[in-house]
Formats: sequence, structure tokens, C-alpha cells
Amino acid sequence: MKRACVTGGAGFIGSNLADQLARQGVHVVVVDDFRTGHRCFVETLLDLPNATLMEGDVLDQGLLERAFVDCDWVFHLQANADVRRGLEHPTRDLEQNTIATSHVLEAMRATGVRRIAFASTGSIYGEPRTFPTPEDAPFPIQTSLYGASKLACEGLITAYAVGFGFTGVICRFVSILGERYTHGHVVDFYRALHRDSSQLVVLGDGKQEKSYLYVQDCVSAILAATSAHKEEDGAFVYNLGTDETVILDDSVQLIARHLGCSPTVQHTGGKRGWVGDSPLIRLDTGRIRSLGWRPTLTIPEAIGRTLDWFDDHPEIVLGPVDPVATNSGFPVR
Repeated sequence: MKRACVTGGAGFIGSNLADQLARQGVHVVVVDDFRTGHRCFVETLLDLPNATLMEGDVLDQGLLERAFVDCDWVFHLQANADVRRGLEHPTRDLEQNTIATSHVLEAMRATGVRRIAFASTGSIYGEPRTFPTPEDAPFPIQTSLYGASKLACEGLITAYAVGFGFTGVICRFVSILGERYTHGHVVDFYRALHRDSSQLVVLGDGKQEKSYLYVQDCVSAILAATSAHKEEDGAFVYNLGTDETVILDDSVQLIARHLGCSPTVQHTGGKRGWVGDSPLIRLDTGRIRSLGWRPTLTIPEAIGRTLDWFDDHPEIVLGPVDPVATNSGFPVR
């Protein structure tokens, strides 16, 4: 791989991926409009001679075509990932996820780029009946607009793979933690306990069981999957996660212990914090492990690494706090 474009390359996962590609000698083109990405995440990257920023919206197909020129791969990570508030803005997931992916694919076709790695989500499984959930599990009813939009993206990618000879590597993530993480329940709890360490409100019953993956392990899995299929046409799907889970209330205790506090926890009740919040997420990762990939951190270690990064970057982390701290499943990626 000599040149690659990372959409959403100033975001949490995208910036970590862009850094790793650049370290491997790849010329990286970052596309980001900075609505949710952070300029500070790409400052060091853009000091390198093998990195370029194309600032703008992925709905701008002309911008994408300019960014994709001479690229071997497109890593499409840009997305709206706010699962919890999807019903408040019903068209946002359609526009920023599905339609944006259509623009990416058309820009690839226009510029002759035939390889795409796509950041999908474990949310597409809705509330499955099989655990750990394999890639070929039957899809139940979709429970979130976010998951539905990502499933539609997968459909487009697989259709382009068949129709135009593309290579599509689809990675279905669990929630990702680590350096530059700024969105989800771990940061919400951390912020809320900084505001008031004596109490914490948790949506649901606190017994939701989730899986998480350290961001550097996520990046290495994506690169392992793309390396395995760099010469093959078709669509290839991989679950990315660990073989363990964590109970939501246990993650609260890890955060509280890190901050040296003992809050009174109030649960709002019910098995779900909101519509689309799955009470159990555990993916079968045998397929990605068959490529020789293994996670390097456990879930508690990934949470700890994330909390250490929070401590070191209060200017980024201690921003506006939700009035009610959120539980897991936000986002399941």
C-alpha cells in the first residue's frame, strides 16, 4: 500500500489508523470536516511529508474524487455515531452514513480505486439470539437507525464488490476505547463524576453486558483484514472485539476507583437505557483471529488506558456534560 485515504481521519479511530498507516510509510490523505473530529488529533500527523488534509464533507463527491486520486485503499470511517439520539434526528444516519457511503463508492468508481475498508458496527445484529454472535448470524429486527444505516452501507459495498469488482473489507466493531476516545458512556461517567463525585445516574438497570476493544487493537485488526484481501475481489466481513464482556455497573466502579470516589448510583430502570440499547453484546471473533490477530489489552486494561488519557487531556475531555450520564451501547463501535 503506497497511498490511502481515511475519511473521518481526524476522529477517534480514524486518527489512530492514519497515524499507524503513516508510520508504515503510506501516504495518508485525511478527509474530515471537523464537526466531530479534532484538529489536535492530526497535528503531529500533518507535520509529516507523507500526510495530506482535505477538509470538507464526505457528501461532497468532488472533494472525495480529488482525495482518492492514486489511492490504493479507502478507509471509510466517517459516520454519525450517536446511537442514543438517532430518533431525535431521523435523517442524520441516512445522510451521514448511508448516503455518504454511496458518495464514497461513486467517487472510488470515478477515480478507479477498487479497495475499501468500512467501519461497520455490532449494532447491525440488533438483539441477536446467538452469543457469541458470528458474522453469518441471522439479522433480527433492526433496533436503531444507526444500525440500520450501517447495514444499508454494507449492502451497497457488497453490491459494488459484485457489480464493479471492488474489494470490500467490512469490520463490525464493538465499542472502542483508548486514546482520543471522546464519545460514549465512559467519558460521560468520567465527566459526570468530575462534576459531582457523590452521585451518578445510570440509564437502565446497570446490568447491561457489553464488549469493548482497545483502539490500537482495532487498528491492527483492520490492517490485518485489509492485508489478507489486498489481491482479492469481493466482500469480506469481520467482527472486531474481545472474547470477554463487562457489566455496566462494574465499569462504573472502575471509573470511580480511578477517580478516588464512591458515588451513590441511581438506576433509571429497565433492561435498556433507550430504544436501540442492546442489553448484551458479545461477538464471535474467530474469523479475524484466524488471520493471526489477537487483542493486546483486556477490557479493564483498555478502560484504564482510556482514563489515563482523560487525565492527561482535560482540555478535550472535560467539556459539556449530559444532564444524565449514559449507559453502554453508545456507540457500539
